[in-house]
Amino acid sequence: MQLHRGRLIDHIQLVVRDLPTSESFYTAVMSVLGIPVLSTENGYFIADELVVSSADSPAASGALTGRHHLAFQAQDRETVDAFYRAALAHGGRDNGAPGLRAYHPGYYAAFVLDPDGNNIEAVYQGAAQRSAPSVTIAF
Repeated sequence: MQLHRGRLIDHIQLVVRDLPTSESFYTAVMSVLGIPVLSTENGYFIADELVVSSADSPAASGALTGRHHLAFQAQDRETVDAFYRAALAHGGRDNGAPGLRAYHPGYYAAFVLDPDGNNIEAVYQGAAQRSAPSVTIAF
């Protein structure tokens, strides 16, 4: 097994009502962002640092998570636009069409609500250079 970890967090877990619906949604939007989704047979799927599970998954303790805001990095404005279209086509609801935001100059983002009402964002914050694409962890 191999994981890729980056910037700030180790992982985030969302516990959802309908795992197949959420997997369809996240597979579509992650595909646009170039992030593979790994399905498991244990009631959850993984997309890099994001873990999405059903309430009856052993990791969920039977409780749904509340509303969260997740922002995914996009490589350019076109990717933000494609993320938004893919999300709406796969059960997402508009929560802010692609466009510049007043957070700081060049902040271009789109917001959607996933099938469980989580606020999911794709953002391009302008040209930047990474020291490495990610950290690879092999088990």
